[in-house]
Amino acid sequence: MIRTIRITFSFSLFLFLACTKPTAQVFQDIDSANIAAVKIEQGGNFGPCEPSIGINSLNTDNIVAGAILDKVYVSNDGGKTWTIDKLTSSHGVYGDPVVRADYKGNFYYAHLSNPKGKAYTSTEFLDRIVIQKSSDQGKTWTDGSFTLPRSPKDQDKQWLEIDPNDNTIYVTWTEFDLYASKSEDDHSRILFSKSVDDGLSWTHPQAISQFEGNCIDDDQTTEGAVPSVGPNGEVYVAWSYDEKIYFDRSFDKGETWLDEDIVVADQPEGWTITIPGLSRCNGMPITQVDRSESPYKGTIYVNWGDQRNGTDDTDIWFSSSTDHGTTWSEPIRVNDDDTQTHQFLSWMAVDQVTGHIYIVFYDRRHQTDSTTDVYLAYSTDGGKHFKNIKINSESFKPNPFLFFGDYNDISAHNGRVRPIWTQMHNNKSSVWTALIN
Repeated sequence: MIRTIRITFSFSLFLFLACTKPTAQVFQDIDSANIAAVKIEQGGNFGPCEPSIGINSLNTDNIVAGAILDKVYVSNDGGKTWTIDKLTSSHGVYGDPVVRADYKGNFYYAHLSNPKGKAYTSTEFLDRIVIQKSSDQGKTWTDGSFTLPRSPKDQDKQWLEIDPNDNTIYVTWTEFDLYASKSEDDHSRILFSKSVDDGLSWTHPQAISQFEGNCIDDDQTTEGAVPSVGPNGEVYVAWSYDEKIYFDRSFDKGETWLDEDIVVADQPEGWTITIPGLSRCNGMPITQVDRSESPYKGTIYVNWGDQRNGTDDTDIWFSSSTDHGTTWSEPIRVNDDDTQTHQFLSWMAVDQVTGHIYIVFYDRRHQTDSTTDVYLAYSTDGGKHFKNIKINSESFKPNPFLFFGDYNDISAHNGRVRPIWTQMHNNKSSVWTALIN
């Protein structure tokens, strides 16, 4: 009898939670005095960097993050304190971490592979994208599933997104015939795969980019694919190639795609960007869709960086589409400074409860050298206007001879916003977040 009562209560509670949408928090302008920057980990000369972060929508105090090569960070108090661990897998854990939460409370951690443990000396190195799952708030992880191994081709720069309607997981990435090859016979392309069983198995990878690029890892390489999901299960992806932002879409959950990719915008000077004090930098695009009940539901957003205003004036740009990506708005500048300085390495999130847009990026508007700050831009009107606010507590100078990473990340849910980024002090990297509510 006791067991029956408990089961009935649990099932009723499940139905209540499943059928109840969270009430959107009343928005107030973000006050810098109420932002607390939190150092997650202090590292050394190599890493941590390239951090990624996900918020558990069922319990927003539970946040999981990752950083290269194999770091896992878990917070159960909204990001105030963190535990630090290392991810392990028989398929190898070799950087490019991507952390996302589904709508059942599970976390997924996608990364590059090193199945033989021999890195560059093995032909199996980078032969697949590995996805590990945690069903206990980031405490433990499966050994991981993976997309079809494609050795000796190299699989790189993956990202993932999860459909809230049925928990389908989508992954896109760049495949190199041979990374760094200058041969005209070697090419790069954008690949796509999905899982319909919570990450247990993956469909055969399919190429979705109309044009193939080179393998040099430069402006003529197809890179930066980030998938996003629309309110009705549409799949949207944008990436960079040949000084343009390209876009593709699928209305049947990735089964078919456009024959001809759509150009979102020109990307003058290409996606490889020279920033003083950095060994390398990029302006690859991020794709997001508003799935909330806001007035902008269904709108697609793409955010990127470029140097259309000159090589000494990198800016963050934003464009939107209200017709499934067929046409795009004229790009607007996200950073609101009036200086000729660099703003770079942006990432974007849409709060799927409120519809608000958040973009994190590095900023040098107050500096005359390579000293760098971190800014958050946010919009409550579908990207028509952005407000900017500084969120780091201490400016820093990167070392051009040390790897700084190719991206940061940000997640937001019902007014809880958690950007994550890398800083460098005294030639040592550290990973930070900011508590923004």
